Amino acid sequence: MTDSIPRQPAPPQPGGGALADNIVHFARALRAAGMPVGPAAIIDAIHAVETAGIANRDDFYWTLHAIFVNKRDQRPIFDEAFRVFWRSRGLVEKMLAILSPVAPPRGEPEKPKAAQARVANALQQETLREAKETKPEIEIDARFTVSGAEVLQTKDFAQMTAVEIAEAKTALKRLILPVDTVRQRRLVAASKHRHIDARRSMRASLRAGGDIIALRYRKPAEIHPPIVALCDISGSMSQYSRIFLHFLHALTENRRKVHTFLFGTRLSNVTRQLTMKDPDEALDAVTDQVEDWSGGTRIATALHAFNRKWSRRVMHGGPIVLLITDGLERDTHEDLGPEMDRLHRSCRKLIWLNPLLRFDRFEARARGIRAMLPHVDEFRPVHSLDAVSDLCKALAGDTGQTTDPRDWLRKVS
Repeated sequence: MTDSIPRQPAPPQPGGGALADNIVHFARALRAAGMPVGPAAIIDAIHAVETAGIANRDDFYWTLHAIFVNKRDQRPIFDEAFRVFWRSRGLVEKMLAILSPVAPPRGEPEKPKAAQARVANALQQETLREAKETKPEIEIDARFTVSGAEVLQTKDFAQMTAVEIAEAKTALKRLILPVDTVRQRRLVAASKHRHIDARRSMRASLRAGGDIIALRYRKPAEIHPPIVALCDISGSMSQYSRIFLHFLHALTENRRKVHTFLFGTRLSNVTRQLTMKDPDEALDAVTDQVEDWSGGTRIATALHAFNRKWSRRVMHGGPIVLLITDGLERDTHEDLGPEMDRLHRSCRKLIWLNPLLRFDRFEARARGIRAMLPHVDEFRPVHSLDAVSDLCKALAGDTGQTTDPRDWLRKVS
């Protein structure tokens, strides 16, 4: 009788059954942060981790990454969710501690990354959801109170809390974007129109042997007019500009020709950064690109740089220009009027968005404001969600009850 070969003890399973539960919670956080994670992906992730094992933190990261991440714009969300979720639970370190007696050293703290706020809110909602399941519901009678949505619509961006700003950014994505179109002289094919396309009609008849002439038609092409945004990011405007950039990011996703420029003491083109799919990643790239956030204001210098360097590149096709600034110029105002006039003559419509209009007693007494108003087609506020919603209607052609911007000059003359 031969001696049986002793079996080696099975390696310990780190985390036990809790590992699968934590992967499920992690997948829920990814789904709450905006990633399309379904039950099949969760099962595949659990099987992949069981098959690949956990040799180190990087292997665990890339195993889950291979299952959950399908597109490039999902990478920042997954990276930030993995960092926050597994660090807060400490599960990876506990599992590695079972396999190795030496705990890996912690690195230097990193700067906030793209999608950090969204992932943190998703994890917070997951915690609140679990707590809500164990707590009794409390019914509150709020018949005589004002709804939070109505308050948020009219509240000034500068007076919002961090939670309200996050809700405002989400509301900006849900705004009905303008569907305005303009006719061009270029003609395109049409199923039925009064213009007959003789060339296409003759070609169609040749295919049928020349016996039957099937008429083909064409009509003027209709396109969305380009939009050029010039945003002031000085100290008094930076908070409004940051939130308005979320609206411009949503606008860039739905329209082809949207150009965005930021200016404080210098002019910066951030059009390419706003084309990124993830809004947090896009705003993070904008912050890295611009060096003069919350500084001074040189409106005339910025407009001169735009008119000289960028006007011929982006001001074609009858664009609409959105000028977001309070008009409080720090430089001399002698050059401001001519630069505004040149900008006005280069576009189809110039809309000035000024947060100072939120004050009922606003008067155009500043020299910079008085120099700019004669060259503006519309003068609108931009301090709340309602103001941005009215802007969408104006861009779509519904201007509502608008007044001549020059009326502000007559009130103080």
